[in-house]
Amino acid sequence: MGAKYKVLKIDELTKVGDLHGIEKYYRHQIKTEGGVVISVNIDEADFTPEKAPPILLKAAQDADAILKS
Repeated sequence: MGAKYKVLKIDELTKVGDLHGIEKYYRHQIKTEGGVVISVNIDEADFTPEKAPPILLKAAQDADAILKS
């Protein structure tokens, strides 16, 4: 089974959090198997080789399902 998405770009961003001061997150621009280009934000805690791919895969599958509907 091939890849369901391709990461085009990752940007590191910060924002002022409600409770914890500055929060860091990562905006991934991905292209899905169906050709949809979307941005997916991932919190710093989830920006790991183990946690990020399932988040990106779910977003890609959802975007392709919406495209087909």
